[in-house]
Amino acid sequence: MTDERTWFGQPRGLTILFLTNMWETFSYYGMRALLVYYMTKQLLIAQDKASLIYGTYTACAYFTPIVGGVIADRVLGKRRAIVIGGTIMAIGHFLMAFEPLFYVALATIALGNGLFLPSLPSQIDDLYEPGDPRVGWAYNVYYVGVNIGGFLAPLACGWLGETYGWHYGFGAAGVGMLAGVLIYVWGQRYLPASARHPAIEQGHAPAVRFGRSTVLLLVAVALSVTVFRGAYEQVGNTLPLWADTGVDKQAGGFAIPMTWFISLNPLFVILMTPPLLAWWRRRADRRGETMPTRRMAVGALMVAAAYVLIAGVSAVWTNASWTWLVLFFAIFTFGELFILPTGLGLFARLAPKGLGATTVAAWYLAIFAGSLFAGLVGTLWSRMSHPLYFLLLAGIAALAALLLRLIDPSAHIAADERPPTSELS
Repeated sequence: MTDERTWFGQPRGLTILFLTNMWETFSYYGMRALLVYYMTKQLLIAQDKASLIYGTYTACAYFTPIVGGVIADRVLGKRRAIVIGGTIMAIGHFLMAFEPLFYVALATIALGNGLFLPSLPSQIDDLYEPGDPRVGWAYNVYYVGVNIGGFLAPLACGWLGETYGWHYGFGAAGVGMLAGVLIYVWGQRYLPASARHPAIEQGHAPAVRFGRSTVLLLVAVALSVTVFRGAYEQVGNTLPLWADTGVDKQAGGFAIPMTWFISLNPLFVILMTPPLLAWWRRRADRRGETMPTRRMAVGALMVAAAYVLIAGVSAVWTNASWTWLVLFFAIFTFGELFILPTGLGLFARLAPKGLGATTVAAWYLAIFAGSLFAGLVGTLWSRMSHPLYFLLLAGIAALAALLLRLIDPSAHIAADERPPTSELS
């Protein structure tokens, strides 16, 4: 623990964690910005197969944390898991520079991600004393830092890939991943000492201490998020395919690279989070805390509205103005801020002592299943009209909103295992 504070009055260790994940996100978004274009334009893979490969890769990248979280908690400790996993991921990004090693590179990144991903956010709660009210907002602050990397990635990696060649973009993603590992190693003095050792060495019992009602809550949320990801993941899959041919990207005689539009999502995360947190605080002071699943349901509805907008635009114009794409990302991102950081925080704060990485990995299991679902949904792109396809995505997001609205955390968490109100906000 340390009394030193930095951004938003949070512990300095939070800055180290989100800077580390910022560079991991830079590498992931940088590679993702190029992946579908690389497969369809360079490797000449058919669109439906490319979408399925994209969905399978993102699914695997979120499945390996299930095993990696257990290894981090029980064998390596979170610190070593992050360093080893990050190094493996960097190697995978560099392998993307060699066309014959395309599938090997994807598999390497997914394996490294399994150790890396669940071990970072599971350290956040350990930065705070029990009852510290700041922890309720820490995950949104963390989400901002992470998305700085997401904003920079398409600008840097996308520009390099589109201008100088795909392999330069993939190489830049690898450099970013190495930067994240170095920052994490440098900032160890600001992080919880418990991250250096497996849970068993810390004296924690290996048995899972979840209550049945808490498990039911997490499963219900995970299933809802799985449905939501089927629509959400299309921003990196089929939406760029529409934007590549259905959007006029000229601005003052300058042709805006398509990959730059992907930066709008993390840019809006950065810009929208501070005022949104301030509004949530004022609202909580007046009306009390909002249940997390209700907040998540609102977010899913906003994402549905964003896809309805694009469905209308694609129905009216065959070459729509790029300003519509900006408006789409503004609505889409505002909804994302309601659902994804809230869900991650819910899983992390309900984790039993010593099982932080394992429980966060369960959150990524929902993303794994949702990514597989998104890959299957993506195969419908070439079989449906664009307006109808985007309405389908809106319907999927709306279904997720309904499922989340039907969940009542207070009814699932038994009184003897219920966390303080601030932890369900």
